[in-house]
Amino acid sequence: MYIQREIETTIHEMLKQFKVVLVTGARQVGKTTMLERCLDDSFSYVTLENPVEYSTAESDALLFFEAHSLPLVIDEVQRVPSLFQTTKFIVDQSGEYGQVVLTGSQTYHLMKGVSESLAGRIGILEMSGLSVRELLGSTREKAPYVPFAVGAIDRPGGFDLWERIQRGSMPQLCATDVPWERFWTSYTQAYLERDVRDLINLRSERKFFDFMVALAARTGQLFNASDIANSIDVDYKTVQSWTSILQASGIVRLLRPFWPNIGKSLTKTPKLYFMDTGLVCHLTRWTTPEQLRNGAVAGHVFETFVVSEVLKSYMNAGANLRDVWFYRDAKKREIDLVIQEGRVLHPVEIKTAATVMPEAVKNFKCLEGMEGYEVGFGHVICQTPEPYYVTRGVQAVPVWAI
Repeated sequence: MYIQREIETTIHEMLKQFKVVLVTGARQVGKTTMLERCLDDSFSYVTLENPVEYSTAESDALLFFEAHSLPLVIDEVQRVPSLFQTTKFIVDQSGEYGQVVLTGSQTYHLMKGVSESLAGRIGILEMSGLSVRELLGSTREKAPYVPFAVGAIDRPGGFDLWERIQRGSMPQLCATDVPWERFWTSYTQAYLERDVRDLINLRSERKFFDFMVALAARTGQLFNASDIANSIDVDYKTVQSWTSILQASGIVRLLRPFWPNIGKSLTKTPKLYFMDTGLVCHLTRWTTPEQLRNGAVAGHVFETFVVSEVLKSYMNAGANLRDVWFYRDAKKREIDLVIQEGRVLHPVEIKTAATVMPEAVKNFKCLEGMEGYEVGFGHVICQTPEPYYVTRGVQAVPVWAI
């Protein structure tokens, strides 16, 4: 069963604006399936995981393009970096837009080729697992999440929030009955053997796996590379390097703190979030929704789930992920998310409870008085079955309303 993806609309828009469109994202998020459904029959498709196609592309890129008519989808393009320069030559022969769609799951290699060869000609989209919007067929405007006043809504029938959080958002897990443990065990093995080995000279797969477990245990928390390094007996620089690998693979994301002074924001500690809570649960051994819901990490995993949903809405719309921040000051006052809409800052708190009191949003006042900014409507994203006002201008909303 195919579940329609929000990113499809954005891809059609970008095909009219750029000669080349690149779709990146972690393995198994559904890039190829989505493109096969999204694009019309005029597009040819080729994957560089095919040994014959790979050999041709690597040895004679011009011959590769002569063998495939445009418009063309090239899957796993990072396997042949030299293809980027030839792609530039090919698309520059015509004034037509949307002639080549590239896909790949390793942004380390992809971004280098893009910056050197296709700057100005390429639109870039990052794709993640299925969002709650997609799973529920939400009719809300397909746009990046920005807090606004939510009216009466119906609780979706048959939607088990904690089952979805624990199981994860990969399309195969959402659309089939594939066993949870088997899927994630195979996924991590394939990731270590293919992506990680392609990016670094990994001496010990076990050590990298331990690193992933240590990171998963800290999702939703401030990123402390020294603490992680000490816990798995590697050095600080190794943790930084390996974290970059997970970022490049679409596995994790570091969320930056908001400060009016941009220079300061770059020196503050980010927060770490996994993009799929199913992987978090697999790595940290929360093997059932009931264990997770009642466990000690429920709050951090719930926050991770909500943040990933917000980030997915930006990725699917091709919007600027730099508009999503968190707030933490010297007095350790925190706001889980700050959504920037131009010069308007929307504060967002994330709570596992269903009933939230005004005390929960007291830190929203920290945003007031910042020169050049104003404070907009705010949300508390929680487990309430229906929206209600916490204070004037701040509304509690369920996850499926965002």
